[in-house]
Amino acid sequence: MIEVRDLHTYRGINYVLQGVNLRIGDGACTVLLGRNGMGKTTLVHSIMGMIRPRSGRITLDGEDLVGQQPFQIAQRGLGLIPQGRRVFPSLTVEENLTLAARGGGGASGGGGAANGGEAWTLERAYDLFPNLKDRRRNRAGQLSGGEQQMLAVGRALLTNPSLLLMDEPSEGLAPVIVERIGEIMADLRGSGLSIFLVEQNYGLAVESADVIYILSNGQVVWRGTATELEASASVRETHLGI
Repeated sequence: MIEVRDLHTYRGINYVLQGVNLRIGDGACTVLLGRNGMGKTTLVHSIMGMIRPRSGRITLDGEDLVGQQPFQIAQRGLGLIPQGRRVFPSLTVEENLTLAARGGGGASGGGGAANGGEAWTLERAYDLFPNLKDRRRNRAGQLSGGEQQMLAVGRALLTNPSLLLMDEPSEGLAPVIVERIGEIMADLRGSGLSIFLVEQNYGLAVESADVIYILSNGQVVWRGTATELEASASVRETHLGI
């Protein structure tokens, strides 16, 4: 689905991504691990068109994404759950959910899902997150951190993406909420949705992954399965500090 080839990206004068190569496959959960400051979020922003790489290619089913605007990339079926959730605090839960709904999302229903499965609608999102339905008239700024994360997930799903990019979804959350996120990801994987998970929570990443990449100092330094990473103490200690 997504191919990243020899990607070089700067943030101002900082040379962040230094020749990154990776592939995000169809129907799989691809995980990107790495310590803070290694370039993980910069890679997500590069894929979504929020930062323009200096050089290299990002292709979606062979179509070059570099140079396209974020809304154009989103229209191609990429849904982003950003780091820090970034819900609209002055809007209600329901307004946040329906703001960008398309392709069967929102209250109107109809249409089909981009991934070929059951379309995501407002009611389906409420079935997944009953707490959000109970608080649908509350402003998003009144929600707990965990509820805001569920809102961010629901908002992205209502765009009916073919690929869901999740940037540090467990950040700052209590263990019980992280466990719930793991359960949600398992459900989404079971539905055939492609996922690109950027994480520092090792347990969540290993539990969710079909393939894992480790990013260090702007370069991919390791690729393999969760089983292979679990078996390699030297890789974990060197690149993840665990």
